[in-house]
Amino acid sequence: MEAYITATAAYLPGDPVVNEDLDRYLGSVAKLSARTRKLILAGNGIKTRYYAIDPASGESTHSNAQLAAEAVRQLQRSADAVPIDCLCCGTSSPDQLLPGHASMVHGELGIPPCAVVSTAGVCLTGVTALNYGAMAVALGQAKKAVATGSETASSFLDTAFFGKMSGAPPSEPDTDSHPAFSFEAEFLRWMLSDGAGAVCIEARPTAADRLSLRIDWVEIVSHAHRLEPCMYAGALKDGNGRLQGWRELIRSGCGADRNIFTIKQDARLLNREVIATLVGQSLPGIVAKHRLSPEAIDWFLPHYSSEYFREPLARQLRDNDFALEEQRWFTNLSSKGNTGSASFFIMLHELFDSGRLRKGQQILGMVPESGRFSVGYLLLTVV
Repeated sequence: MEAYITATAAYLPGDPVVNEDLDRYLGSVAKLSARTRKLILAGNGIKTRYYAIDPASGESTHSNAQLAAEAVRQLQRSADAVPIDCLCCGTSSPDQLLPGHASMVHGELGIPPCAVVSTAGVCLTGVTALNYGAMAVALGQAKKAVATGSETASSFLDTAFFGKMSGAPPSEPDTDSHPAFSFEAEFLRWMLSDGAGAVCIEARPTAADRLSLRIDWVEIVSHAHRLEPCMYAGALKDGNGRLQGWRELIRSGCGADRNIFTIKQDARLLNREVIATLVGQSLPGIVAKHRLSPEAIDWFLPHYSSEYFREPLARQLRDNDFALEEQRWFTNLSSKGNTGSASFFIMLHELFDSGRLRKGQQILGMVPESGRFSVGYLLLTVV
């Protein structure tokens, strides 16, 4: 049995936010953060992004589960009436530790009983959710699966949250003495944003007058056996590259003043390994396994966090004898921002909805995550 993506959807909260309006949503910053922001924005290529924040009140407009549910509702408007019997939801920013994110999305939707699966991690969680849904359909366990990726990164990013994490007074939340405002945390503050996407997966393509995407294969590769954590939250990294989790830190007397819950990125490790490992050392085995040739690829949908990585990615593909001319690339980073686990779904929906797809075309997706360096590749065929 096969599995097909028969509908796609995306939901982005509020209005697009330009770089000049970041303070209205995330709060004003002092000199240290302003310098970091200028440096990051100069290189990441993001012109607009979306936040689930009311700029007037500073309050959240959506929880993560609500964002994902909105994407599923958008999906249901274009999909057939077959009930959802498997709901797979990925995110790196769930609203709570327990229950699972998919259970919360199911609760928001209020749909009849179904299987629910939550996938954990960072950017790759959307693809792992899609992979589970595809396997459930291909095995005959589900007639209709829905997979989502969603993020409310803004809840980690605003000045009020950073100030609470640093233990700093509200009047002066941003100085070198406050660890929450380290470059490792500030780096991601100007990179991440909010959004959700969803796909419907069924065993057959839709009617002849509508396109579907056959899921030919999904490959997920982890390099955690040899690389230390690079992006993390709810933990601190020691000098040996090991993470100490929040429960152990709190038990030992380390509270919020140690910025346990800010999202942190080891930018040096990221720069050294993300392309070399997740493309250079991951793609060749997948190409050989599936006898994949670059000439067969019509569309390349790469998720990357910053335009800074675009040329290194293109160069690594050439070095791997898998060159893909950039007219075959499709990305919306500049207009939709880096929405983590939702990014691939949001890209795919925009391409799917663009009228540019033709029967027989092949789409290669690439979604890396720097959490502890893993990557997902997937091949879709337009039918």
